[in-house]
Order: sequence, then C-alpha cells, then structure tokens
Amino acid sequence: MKTKLAALLTATLLASPALAQDADFYKGKSVDLYIGYAPGGGYDTYARLVARHMGDFIPGKPNFVPKNMAGGGGRVVAGYIFKIAPKDGTAIATADQSLVLQQAIGDTTIQFDMNKFVWIGNPSADNNTAVTWHTTGVKTIDEAKQKEVIVGATGPNTSAQLPQVMNAILGTKFKIVQGYPGGNEMNLAMEGGEIGSRGSNPWSSWKGTKPDWIRDKKINILVQIGLTKAADLPDVPLLIDLAKNDDDRAVLRLISAPATIGRPLFGPPGMPDARVATLRKAFDDMVKDKSFLDEAAKERLDINPVSGVDLAKIVSEIVATPKPIADKLAAIIADPK
Repeated sequence: MKTKLAALLTATLLASPALAQDADFYKGKSVDLYIGYAPGGGYDTYARLVARHMGDFIPGKPNFVPKNMAGGGGRVVAGYIFKIAPKDGTAIATADQSLVLQQAIGDTTIQFDMNKFVWIGNPSADNNTAVTWHTTGVKTIDEAKQKEVIVGATGPNTSAQLPQVMNAILGTKFKIVQGYPGGNEMNLAMEGGEIGSRGSNPWSSWKGTKPDWIRDKKINILVQIGLTKAADLPDVPLLIDLAKNDDDRAVLRLISAPATIGRPLFGPPGMPDARVATLRKAFDDMVKDKSFLDEAAKERLDINPVSGVDLAKIVSEIVATPKPIADKLAAIIADPK
C-alpha cells in the first residue's frame, strides 16, 4: 500500500509542469547568458559570476556561456530575448534595470513588454550612486549646482536619466554625453579627463571593480539612489531626501525604485513552466551556496538577492505607476538638458 501511495505521489509531482525538474533536458546542453553591455562593467562582472556557478544547481549541469550584446542601453539584448532567442530555457539575459521604468513612462523605444519576461532573480539589490572624478573640484551635490561637469552615459537609461532628473529637480549642471559601450569605457574616460562624472553606478560595483578608487578618494560620491540608505554610506544623501515638495519626491521615488531590480536575470516569454521553476530554484540555491558567496566576497561583490517571484512583482508595480507621476518623469527625461 505504501509503495503504491509513494508511486502515486511521485507521478502526481512529475505530472505538474511547475514542479518538474527537467532532469534530462539540460544534460549535454549549454545556456547562453546574454549581457546587455560591453565586458568589464558591473552587469558583466555579476553575470560572469553567475555563469560560473548557476549550472551546478541545474539537473544535467549545463555550461553557462556569457555573451556580450551591447547596444541601446540594454534594449538590443532585451529585444533579442523577447523576439528571437529560443524559449526553451537555453537563453537568458541581463539588461539595464531602467528598462522597466522606461516602459512605465511610455517610452516608445521599448519594443517588448517587461511584464512578459520570465524573471529569474537578481543577485544584488543595491543603491546606485552618482560620482565625480577627484580632479573636477566638485565633491557635493551643492557644488554640482554651481559648476558644469560632463557626465558619461551609455544611452537612454539610468546613466543618463539620473543626471537629467537631478538637473531638473535639484538644479545641478551635469552635461550628459551618451554613447559609451559600458561602465569600463566610462571609467577609462574619467581617468583620461574626457568626462568628469558617472551619473549612475551601483555602490557594489564600485566596491567590486574599483576599490582602490574608493580607498584613494579618486571618486567623490555625491548621492545614492535607492529607497533606503546603504549601511556603509551613512553620510551620503539619499536622492529622495533632497526633494523640496511632495510632487518632486514622488518622481524621485519612481526613478529610485528600480535599484531593487539590480542586475536582473530574465528569460523570454513562453518558457515552459517546468523550465522556469528549474531556473528559479537554481538561482535561489546558488545565492545561498558557500562557494558562490566566497567567490563574490573575493571579488568584493555584494550579494543581496531578490527571487524571481519577488522580482516579477516589483516589475509589475513599477510598470503600473500612476500616470501623472510617470508623465512628469517622462517630460524630464524627454528634455535633453
């Protein structure tokens, strides 16, 4: 009787796509992990860390292959995943967190629905930071209101939008130059004096990729962008706290919310439920694993994970932003100043 009951329970579990683990599907296969930026930046660094570990937590242990696909502030890779990539779980991606915000404000260049992607997880919910290079003479937001600083950006995403919003609401004088392939190129441009600022880079990325710049005070951290302060940046103002009225605060909160999306991993719509469950479980198991955490610590990468289920909820909430708030932010971002 017990044997029959056990067999019945097993059959029931296997019949449920959401619970099936696709034990044989990934055997001998590879998973392409597309990265929406050039090598060397924060998205690339986190994606490659994930690629070295996540396959160990999937039945069949597929090899993860990082592939850079820069362009359009993450739009190129997101469009590829949405429209072209295979939907069987062998192609996932990471792209800029601001794409969700862009959809919320009605950006017509978003040719995909962020709500329809399969959200797998985010290894690091982390505040963004706006910084200046030490030779600019601008060390605070108040000083950025008095002196023009050239800020580099990859495209119409957080790297350009955050300084635009600060210009419009706080009165800073950032001059935005777009077109850099990724964070590494912008860092080189700051070192060479081509630009004097980066308007957006997660705090964990600075700690992981440029700890010497922090130690040697090569960068000045003007403001942090998130919904709460980072524990190790107690003296750096939070962007939403600089608002002068409730309307401005609502806009600053909207542009700060995507920080929780972080370095998201997502797959194409239409992925089988069983494959979604497999990838999400692998991600959740990976971010608790000692070897993964040890390597992240060695690379000075903060791990503050968000599950795929929670990430999907956050995306839905941002996309559903009330129209008056979204329209005000859209008007600011549409102004090139």
